[in-house]
Amino acid sequence: MTQQLELGLDTFGDVSVDADGVRLPYAQVIRNTVEQGVLADSLGVDVFGIGEHHRDDFAVSAPEILLAAIAARTSHVKLSTAVTVLSSDDPVRVFERFSTLHAISNGRAEITLGRGSFTESFPLFGYDLHDYEVLFEEKIGLLAELLTEQPVTWQGTTRAPLVDADVFPKTEGGPIRTWVGVGGSPESVVRAARYGFPLALAIIGGDPVRFAPYVELYHRALAQMEMPDLPVGVHSPGFLADTDVEARELAWPHYEAMHNRIGAERGWGPTSRDQFELEVAHGSQYVGSPETVAQKIAATVRALGIQRFDFKYASGPVPHEHLMHAVELYGGVVIPRVRELLAA
Repeated sequence: MTQQLELGLDTFGDVSVDADGVRLPYAQVIRNTVEQGVLADSLGVDVFGIGEHHRDDFAVSAPEILLAAIAARTSHVKLSTAVTVLSSDDPVRVFERFSTLHAISNGRAEITLGRGSFTESFPLFGYDLHDYEVLFEEKIGLLAELLTEQPVTWQGTTRAPLVDADVFPKTEGGPIRTWVGVGGSPESVVRAARYGFPLALAIIGGDPVRFAPYVELYHRALAQMEMPDLPVGVHSPGFLADTDVEARELAWPHYEAMHNRIGAERGWGPTSRDQFELEVAHGSQYVGSPETVAQKIAATVRALGIQRFDFKYASGPVPHEHLMHAVELYGGVVIPRVRELLAA
């Protein structure tokens, strides 16, 4: 499909540290995240996405509120989630919140739906993890109906039924563009196609080319279901600094802290500098100077034939000053360079 490539930024609002390594309060991290989004808009970044988490190493549990704050101070950038954990949310409330954001932003709101790789939200909101699959399947079906903005009659097992229910506010020129975030499950790829949602591949490790079969499966499923062709995006992590050496030296300790903390919860062994360097050189860590990162993004776009690339511009407790500089480099140098490379 032919579509102008969109180049975006994603953040999870990791609780960061100051220049002396002192952990910042949640409130300051939230304010800093808003400033990063405002800066992204001023530099012409296409999309700014904020993820949802419910744990102490991330400050953002309500990304729509931060996106609304950014919307009020910007005019260009599309405002998305990365992701909305639909399984532990209510589709009616999701629609209401995002149609409100759509109004505030003059039509720039987007949703990226996911099941959630972290599970803290399930017990927090009273959901049983044994229902992990059925919660997402039922709720994505209901949200797909709500997004038509017509009265909905629906019945399932995970919430009360709806009978000719109308939801508000209605959008101007809707529907709200809604993506499905997928981590590598063929069933999830086909589900996105079945509901007519664009596909967002979360590629956080290994050679991104290995995801080519999922892109092919998605387009094949759309064709078999006689659906229109839809865009595919990629979300991948990295870090930008003025030089390759500086980027790796700044990113490594924060990457190590994040990886080992999550790894301890999930039974992974501790990571090593060699593993990190291998991911930077050959995997899905886009760490380096603007030229290095631009070359790697362009290679991924070519290899997968995607229409959007969202760069998660830091992992772990990276100081705000480094994050702001990474945003500056991405918007000011990387985006025009990627477009130049692809045009050539």
